Amino acid sequence: MDKLIIKTIFLVLILTLMGCSSSEETELDKVPDKSAQALFTDAREALDNGLYKKAIQILSAIDSRFPYGPISHQVQLDLIYGYYKSGDSAQGIALAERFLRLNPNHANVDYVYYMRALINLSTEENLFQDLAGIDRSDRDPTAAREAFNDFKTILTDFPQSKYATDARKRMIAIKSRLAKYELSVARFYLKREAYASAANRGRFIVEHYSTSPEVEQALEIMIECYQAMGLSDLESNAKQVLAANYPNNQNTDDSID
Repeated sequence: MDKLIIKTIFLVLILTLMGCSSSEETELDKVPDKSAQALFTDAREALDNGLYKKAIQILSAIDSRFPYGPISHQVQLDLIYGYYKSGDSAQGIALAERFLRLNPNHANVDYVYYMRALINLSTEENLFQDLAGIDRSDRDPTAAREAFNDFKTILTDFPQSKYATDARKRMIAIKSRLAKYELSVARFYLKREAYASAANRGRFIVEHYSTSPEVEQALEIMIECYQAMGLSDLESNAKQVLAANYPNNQNTDDSID
């Protein structure tokens, strides 16, 4: 009986996947048989009106029917934007990566880096948890790191890009996000009295995210860990750094023996 149920579920899953694939093909077939330029005009109109699903449908049809046309690159760029606005991060990132791989010297490659970064950042957002005030600093920061690297690429390789200013601002916010993650890991180790690991996480924050607000707490953790391990020299150094940068911190009173 159990085997029959498993087989039935497996068959349903296969049919569902086949149905999705068939549905996608049907959606593409619904796109009118027009010239690439005419379809592109329709897609742009859909994008302008916020009809992102419709725009994606039309743009995908153009990409499929006219893969080597004169507007093929712009179609892909608009598709990346459409995927971003519709919340389809997987498709957006995949297309951005394909575009960068096949067109590394394209005039709008900075835009692709920028969009891939925004898509990665969008995967970090969770409206319901944010509204509930849930602390999510311990969640996997991989997407944030990827976004940070793409913004950094813009500043390094395309300093004159019109996206450079916004990229720089976003990098500052991402640094704080990454520092919060490291801080949550440091606290995790501290609660379990893994002092060396906790101190190393704190030091990483100080060395790599020196402009983030989390540095003060990182130094506090370092001091507590060094004290617990009997490393008086390192404890004294950390206290001096804390006193120099955060003179009002309660741990600075006895920071220098």
